[in-house]
Amino acid sequence: MTSADVLTEAYGRLPDLVRRAVDGLEADQLSIRPGGTANSVAWLIWHLSRVEDSHFAEAFGHEEVWLAHGYADRWALELDRDDTGYGHSPDQVGTVRVGSAQQLLDYFDAVHQLAQSLIAGLADEDLQRVVDEHWDPPVTLLVRLVSVVDDAVQHAGQAAYARGMILEGPSPGPSAAP
Repeated sequence: MTSADVLTEAYGRLPDLVRRAVDGLEADQLSIRPGGTANSVAWLIWHLSRVEDSHFAEAFGHEEVWLAHGYADRWALELDRDDTGYGHSPDQVGTVRVGSAQQLLDYFDAVHQLAQSLIAGLADEDLQRVVDEHWDPPVTLLVRLVSVVDDAVQHAGQAAYARGMILEGPSPGPSAAP
C-alpha cells in the first residue's frame, strides 16, 4: 500500500460523513445554529469544503473550484470571495446560508472529486515537497493533506452532532438522580 492509497482511504470517508450530516435537512434547518450561536450545518460543510478547496489549490498550484467553477458567484455570500471561514465571527457564520442540501453537496462533491484525483497521482516522494514555509518546521505536502482531512473529519462530526440537535429538539436537561 502506498501513501497515496492511505490518503485516498482517509479522504474517501468524507462523502459519507458529509451526506449523513445533511441528510433530510431542509434549507432552513441547515442554517439553524444550535444554542443560537454555534456553527450551523451549512457553515460547517461549506467551511470544510472551502478549506479543502483552498489548501489543495495552493498545494497543487491550481485555481480554487469555488472561483473557477462559479460557486462564489452562485452562492453570492456576503463575504470576500476568497473567504474560507477561518476565524469567522458569529455574525459571519450567520451569513452562510444555502437554498438546499444539494447546494452544499454539489460544491463539496466538486472539491472532493478534484482532491481525490490529485491524491491518486501522488508518489511517496511528492509528499515531502514543502508547501508552506511560514511554519517551523516548514509544512510538507503530507502534513498539509493530513491536516486538511483531520479538520474535515472534525467539522463533519460537528455537523452530524448539530444535525442530531436540530432533529431532536432541545434536551430536557439532566435527569435528577434517584
